[in-house]
Amino acid sequence: MAKTKELSKDTRNKIVDLHQVGKTESAIGKQLGLKKSTVGAIIRKWKTYKTTDNLPRSGAPRKISPRGVKMITRTVSKNPRTTRGDLVNDLQRAGTKVTKPTISNTLRRQGLKSCSARRVPLLKPVHVQARLKFAREHLDDPDEDWENVIWSDETKIELFGKNSTRRVWRTKNAELHPKNTIPTVKHGGGNIMLWGCFSAKGPGRLIRVKERMNGAMYREILSENLLPSARALKMKRGWVFQHDNDPKHTARATKEWLRKKHFKVLEWPSQSPDLNPIENLWRELKVRVAQRQPQNITALEEICMEEWAKIPAIVCENLVKTYRKRLTSVIANKGYITKY
Repeated sequence: MAKTKELSKDTRNKIVDLHQVGKTESAIGKQLGLKKSTVGAIIRKWKTYKTTDNLPRSGAPRKISPRGVKMITRTVSKNPRTTRGDLVNDLQRAGTKVTKPTISNTLRRQGLKSCSARRVPLLKPVHVQARLKFAREHLDDPDEDWENVIWSDETKIELFGKNSTRRVWRTKNAELHPKNTIPTVKHGGGNIMLWGCFSAKGPGRLIRVKERMNGAMYREILSENLLPSARALKMKRGWVFQHDNDPKHTARATKEWLRKKHFKVLEWPSQSPDLNPIENLWRELKVRVAQRQPQNITALEEICMEEWAKIPAIVCENLVKTYRKRLTSVIANKGYITKY
């Protein structure tokens, strides 16, 4: 049965007024276009409680007692990977029989909801301390220093796969219409590896790495692309180069090559993608590429280059301008991974 619409406060008051001047329930119902039973219920409520306002409703009693709520909340706080089934069994042993949806609803009222666990870099104590040290040492660096950094990294972009996941608006039973699907092939259809760099002044060069990268190839990439990027970005004298602690980057030959070229290199804490703003540019690039739906590796490479060049300089500027927030977040999170 459909739920009836609640009468407005004015209508309820009018019923009481007409009743007080001596009109019958039937007459009031005819005048206002209401059922006699509805009019009678309003009048009885007014006689009993001297009001037509909605009264507090008690509702169904909670299945889980306050003590039980505290117990399961404490359990998931200690071990967030506890399953609903585990909690159902815990409560059953305590004498309370509930279902899994009841567990979900109870925890949601406590501000807890089930979410997919994020995949983050493994941080050992030495990594945590190094990240904290980096954040504290650079927290008070002026914005001009960060504007004089060229940030770099490598990333993989898949032709078909998780990079192309997105939502569509569709009607019922239209889930298989070509407009509403994302094509997939076995093994993801291939991917390409990219090296890129940027500064506060905009994106630098982006190139495809066609073979498995080793130290020699990495040095060749830097030789052909790093200095030209610095010139194109009109970096100030004494600019600083940033790259992570990948073994190819920290190899003795690479360090020696950078020293001979007189490149200043930013000392970098391992396992710290959240401290590198180029990660945000990679995400921007992948979203743009997915929207264009490349159908083969050649098209994927061309679209990557086109979309990278289209990234506005203001996006890069804002990423660098807010760099201090990243450092503050790392310190606030005691060295652990932050949202970036």
